[in-house]
Amino acid sequence: MSNGNGTSPRSKVLLVDDHPIVRRGLAELINLQGDLIVSAQADDAAGAIAAVKAEVPDIAVTDLSLQAGSGIDLIRDLKTLAPPLPVLVLSMHEETLYAERALRAGASGYIMKHEATEKVLVAIRRVLTGEVYLAPKIASTLLSRFVSTRVAPGKSPLDTLSDRELEIFNLIGQGLPTRQIAEKLNVGGKTVDTHREHIKQKLGFATANELLRYAIQHSLGERSNHTASS
Repeated sequence: MSNGNGTSPRSKVLLVDDHPIVRRGLAELINLQGDLIVSAQADDAAGAIAAVKAEVPDIAVTDLSLQAGSGIDLIRDLKTLAPPLPVLVLSMHEETLYAERALRAGASGYIMKHEATEKVLVAIRRVLTGEVYLAPKIASTLLSRFVSTRVAPGKSPLDTLSDRELEIFNLIGQGLPTRQIAEKLNVGGKTVDTHREHIKQKLGFATANELLRYAIQHSLGERSNHTASS
């Protein structure tokens, strides 16, 4: 399809990330490409939904941690609003924990933020063609899970958590109290407390303080791994 001057139109990209500097840098990178252009940006789920309602892009590139709302829920909402819209997750969250959840929610790809910019562009273009993009390591892991019904010996206890429970676990690890978690996820405080109790039971902790310490250690570990890989 031509835009009238003999060249193909650039694919429109919606960027969803709650860090303005990250969005700006990624937008500049994308806009330098002859085949891609950022058509809209948002820092939360509501803004992303509004952008798609105004104009459906060719692809949505979103983080899982947003200023307000859940990234996993956003993927589901985008796929409900515009089923053909491909979604690529670009996140600092460990892909071994989140990639499968994102794909189940409807995403077409998952890539870590510390990957080289060239790989991010490769991921965007591959997802635009209708393919699924995953790093080779996580693709192999997910394939192994698919063909085997046995639980992997090294499986993380966090895999037992639901998507919502994992989100709340990570927010607990960031030191957020119940009220702030409830506001961020647009749910009631009692709902957060109920999830917190389920998380505690699933992970085998007797007290809230034990859960808090573990969540903080996990959060620090994720940040350390991200920094080491950058």
